[in-house]
Amino acid sequence: MFRPTLLFTSLAAIVLSACTPQDPQAQASAAIAKQVILPTYSRWVDADRQLAASALAFCSGKEDLTKARADFLAAQKAWAELQPLMVGPIAEGNRAWQVQFWPDKKNLVGRQVEQLVKAQPAIDAAALGKASVVVQGLSAYEYILFDSNLDLADSEQKARYCPLLEAIGQHQQRLAEEILASWNSKDGMLDQLSKFPNPRYADSHEAISELLRVQVTALDTLKKKLGAPMGRQTKSTPQPFQADGWRSQTSLSSLGASLSSSETLWHGVDKKGIRSLLGSDQQALAEQIDAAYADARSKLDALQPPLSELLASEAGLKQLNAFYDSLDVVHRLHSGELARVLNVQLGFNANDGD
Repeated sequence: MFRPTLLFTSLAAIVLSACTPQDPQAQASAAIAKQVILPTYSRWVDADRQLAASALAFCSGKEDLTKARADFLAAQKAWAELQPLMVGPIAEGNRAWQVQFWPDKKNLVGRQVEQLVKAQPAIDAAALGKASVVVQGLSAYEYILFDSNLDLADSEQKARYCPLLEAIGQHQQRLAEEILASWNSKDGMLDQLSKFPNPRYADSHEAISELLRVQVTALDTLKKKLGAPMGRQTKSTPQPFQADGWRSQTSLSSLGASLSSSETLWHGVDKKGIRSLLGSDQQALAEQIDAAYADARSKLDALQPPLSELLASEAGLKQLNAFYDSLDVVHRLHSGELARVLNVQLGFNANDGD
């Protein structure tokens, strides 16, 4: 027997279901994946494509060293921006080591590049893929373009290092393209951060938890990248050669790019970042984190690079310590209060034991 009341009840349930707000953590995860992470990976791919083209142009004499260095700096900046966003394929299978080798406490980059160009003077991208990660990435590329003991204006030296330079450019392009393709593939990271449950995340909270863990690890890494050359972690004198990008004098600019990317993850685009998950009763914490980022940016902007010169003076070290302390505040707010209110268990990170 037909009962209108049952039909009405069913229709009402469907309408109410359609009007029910989506899970805020699912919304934030999807927005971060689409509006923050994916565009950053796309910029990285573009920069590495230009890097590969730049190596070929420089080695064929169609581009000068200044332009080759500028293209390297763009690729390095794009990589630095990825540090707080390293979820999925880039964090697996030692891929990150293929892009940048740090810390390099024993100058393995310089020594292994020299060994490689001597052992395989005509190396190509395929052979490089079987070599050590130390010589596959931006650290080796930087060594060739910026090391003070190399003179690429000398035609013989240029011919000696160019095969490896070209191979690194091609290796970086292929690696970046493979990772971006994986992100965009069916059931890839973009889907996994947007639709739940899936093989990687049982629910949206697991996705948000991983995003925060990666961000906390990246902030901890920033402290290490600044603290190592300051000698802060070993309570010793400054060690400028332990800096990230010391040859190209880009240590501080890379720190700035990573810090900016972390702040973008926090705010999101159109206010759809991790910050959006804090309720009205947690606005004091949200404003505290906002202020911490602003303070860190202000202290970084006040520094006059290069880092090596700051490390050589008492006034410079004082400024660097102030910047380090501001990074520490940002890191501790994320790893402490923010993790607590979002109910995220951080556990161990990739830096534990360093």
